Amino acid sequence: MADIERKEVVLSTAAQADIKAIFVFGAETFGFIAAKAFVAEVYMSIWGLDYQYNMHPECRFLITKNKIYHNIIQGSYLIIYRITSERVEVLRVLNSRVSIRKIRGARVTKV
Repeated sequence: MADIERKEVVLSTAAQADIKAIFVFGAETFGFIAAKAFVAEVYMSIWGLDYQYNMHPECRFLITKNKIYHNIIQGSYLIIYRITSERVEVLRVLNSRVSIRKIRGARVTKV
């Protein structure tokens, strides 16, 4: 069995702000415990990318020849990340109801 290369996982400041906003919205809407549990699931998905970065599908809104943009569906949220030669960059964590333009805007997110 081939060894899978481990890559460092980093979050953009936009992704960190997105997760904070998700927690605030969840706490106001569903309660503190439910919000904390959901955000924990989001972080588990993100930190699992160190070895499983190729497990998730290519983001259909950010198609490229070298297939560097992928996404994870977590509840009603889309975790968008980019695979580079050295690391996995989590760009945004967006509600799936946002416009396609905002999803495509993740491409220019700096890490």
